[in-house]
Amino acid sequence: MAEMGFWKLAQQAPEKLALIDPDGRAWTRGELLSECNKMAHGLRALEFEKGDCVAVVLPNCAEFYALYLAVTQIGVYLTPINNHLTGPEIAYIVQDSGAKLLFGAEPFAEACSKARQEIDFPSDRCFSVGKVEGFRPLSELTDGRPDTLPEDRSAGTVMNYTSGTTGKPKGVRRPLADLSPDLAFTLMTGFLAMFDLQPEDDNVHICGSPLYHTAVLMFSGAALHMGHVVVLMDKWTPEEMLRLIDQYKVTNSHMVPTQFHRLLSLPEEVRAKYDVSSLRAMVHAAAPCPVETKWKMFDWWGDSIYEYYAATEGGGTLCKPDEWKKHPGTVGTAWPNSDIKIYDDDASELPSGEVGTVYMLLGQANFEYKDDKGKTQKDRIGNYFTVGDIGYLNEDGYLFLCDRKNDMIISGGANLYPAEIEAEMIQHPKIADVAVFGIPNDDWGEEVKAVVELIDGESPSGAVTDDIFEFLKPRLAKMKTPRSIDYTDVMPRDPNGKLYKRKLRDPYWEGRERAI
Repeated sequence: MAEMGFWKLAQQAPEKLALIDPDGRAWTRGELLSECNKMAHGLRALEFEKGDCVAVVLPNCAEFYALYLAVTQIGVYLTPINNHLTGPEIAYIVQDSGAKLLFGAEPFAEACSKARQEIDFPSDRCFSVGKVEGFRPLSELTDGRPDTLPEDRSAGTVMNYTSGTTGKPKGVRRPLADLSPDLAFTLMTGFLAMFDLQPEDDNVHICGSPLYHTAVLMFSGAALHMGHVVVLMDKWTPEEMLRLIDQYKVTNSHMVPTQFHRLLSLPEEVRAKYDVSSLRAMVHAAAPCPVETKWKMFDWWGDSIYEYYAATEGGGTLCKPDEWKKHPGTVGTAWPNSDIKIYDDDASELPSGEVGTVYMLLGQANFEYKDDKGKTQKDRIGNYFTVGDIGYLNEDGYLFLCDRKNDMIISGGANLYPAEIEAEMIQHPKIADVAVFGIPNDDWGEEVKAVVELIDGESPSGAVTDDIFEFLKPRLAKMKTPRSIDYTDVMPRDPNGKLYKRKLRDPYWEGRERAI
């Protein structure tokens, strides 16, 4: 395999375009390489050693990629932190990760400063993009440093934290590969190749989701290592994404189904303004995609819609356009060197067609939850692990997901899957977003509750509620239809589309215990 990797490609063709940042500034490969090398030398001057960790609370910006490229060529872990967290939440991850340096940014100055103060993190090891109290300017790390490759290069990696939707976030830590960074990240580009993407080849990747998410940084980072231009957005909006796709002839991206729904909600005349014929591989994951929504995207974007199933911990499955059309609703079959099995609660493997907990083969991508061997082992059966999803395999080995085990509703002894109900409700023209979950019912154990965010210009009313129920009559069995609908102005989703359902559900269960 011929080595690629951003560092080699940038040395070979420093004049080529690498990145368009959210402000529209164009960065050549040479400019980005220079910045990342200065950061690497700056870290070395602070006596960073192999296996140390850097934590970052940054927006989507060129500096995020430069730091990622710096630490991953000197054998260091990078821990991206959700920039919507509070000071104490940031402090927990900084401390738990063992980070020896913290990067912050002016838009999150208050939370970053509080985090530093809470754990008394040394100011001389805090740097910021913009002004943050108690942090040194980033220039103090890089000014006067050489922009040549550092010596004794070795592959670092990213240590992401799980989202904490069911408890404290956990660091997913993998051993560092004893490889040169060039080889390690050449191998990483093989992941993009599974989606029929080739090196360079006029490919342009658009990144509209937060880089602190595992898959977002993995896909866009792999795009840089494959020689693709990356167009970076900080605040995603549907029309702006279409404008950038048209302007830069975007070919690929990593998306979530919520973005599909919001794109489809644009007026037809707005959608028709932009040329999307350049699209080749618009990959989606992170949440179930309603079958009806996906058919609409195929009608609009052609056979560029790819899907996969995985987690921060690993994966997974892959589904190409032609496979999905033959098996609508599937998330695909196990990708190379992976495997999928379905187990019941007694750890017995289930045959095709039977619903149970989805387990994925670790393969070579072993991991442990940092400082939590108990949880690491609890979620494994042999060399397979689970993140708590429920699903089944059909006779051809295609995986179909039902829902998260923790989200399943048990009503009158029947298992109901909120994702199925949400997939129908989201098709209602007045619904912008929806969450379905179980709430206490003294007779049935749980009953189905829906919380709805309406589109702009619509307000909650009895008439709207009646219209939604009428819409659902031919689509859902009575037992699956929500008993009641509440409304919210803004659904508690992070910018990557992950829904924090517990924030909606927990108040209904205060003082009571769920069976799951």
